[in-house]
Amino acid sequence: MHMADALLSPTVGATFWAVTLAAIGYASKKLKEQIDDKMIPLMGVLGAFIFAAQMINFTIPGTGSSGHIGGGMILAIILGPYAAFLAIASVLTVQGLFFADGGLLALGCNIWNMGVYPCFIVYSLLYKPLVGDSKSPARIFAVSILSVVIALQMGAFSVVMETMMSGKSELPFGTFILLMQPIHLAIGIIEGFITAGVINYVRSARPELLESIGASRPLNPAVSLKHAVITFLVLAVVTGGVLSWFASTHPDGLEWSIKKITGKTELASPEHGIALISKKIQEKTAFLPDYHVPPVGREQSKEEIGTSIAGIIGAGMVLGLILIIGAGIRFVRRRHS
Repeated sequence: MHMADALLSPTVGATFWAVTLAAIGYASKKLKEQIDDKMIPLMGVLGAFIFAAQMINFTIPGTGSSGHIGGGMILAIILGPYAAFLAIASVLTVQGLFFADGGLLALGCNIWNMGVYPCFIVYSLLYKPLVGDSKSPARIFAVSILSVVIALQMGAFSVVMETMMSGKSELPFGTFILLMQPIHLAIGIIEGFITAGVINYVRSARPELLESIGASRPLNPAVSLKHAVITFLVLAVVTGGVLSWFASTHPDGLEWSIKKITGKTELASPEHGIALISKKIQEKTAFLPDYHVPPVGREQSKEEIGTSIAGIIGAGMVLGLILIIGAGIRFVRRRHS
């Protein structure tokens, strides 16, 4: 559900850049007050894993469409809302800048749609109250699916609203919403199952982690996250380096909805103003657009090798960016104290 710049007016794009930057500042401030140093490596490898997992589009049967996980709920449940929001913002920033996945003008909207709703709204108002202190896998499973579905429905509705506010008459509000909401309901159900599986794994392997996040208290100093960090690091490498080969080639839910209306998977980008500037910047920064490298070797292996390289490099970049953010927050906290 990565929006392209062509879907937005400069005013809407700039507005969401502003509110998203404010949300990032708020999350950074809150994290400075409560982050546990042991959580920073976990935050990094989880961000890397979500980057890699977003490369894998799964087919929605009978539709000709596909979807990928957003990952916001996984991050929020394991890390808490503030660390999760910074992690998903890092993922989307790396995707937009270096892989041309989503526009740079649209980056604020993409962070808002895929980060604010799961991390700040659904986690706090739905998941946390409904799960509470329960350790029941069935309850976690059901609430995880419900939470992901609602977060994704909110994100999909926001996309429609953002295009309407941008005056995109090619995408009539009524028709667009009647396509976007059902297809993202199907995507949300599949992502919900994935989320539930990941959370129940963490619950069984490191129950203290979810309990401390749920209760908003620091981790017990005796609790080690080394195993969890190694596990998600391995998952990030395997997912980005191998499983990404098997991603569906069908258009994702947003592209599919646009194609149903216009006959094409994307609108034409304006060749003037801030949209053109954004496009030119992205052309310079995106050294692996669409997660591909220049073709080398035999035809059969070129795309797979390129995808693996992009997946591993991208996951590493997200990991590095989050570790830098975590170190910066830790430095500021120590300096103030």
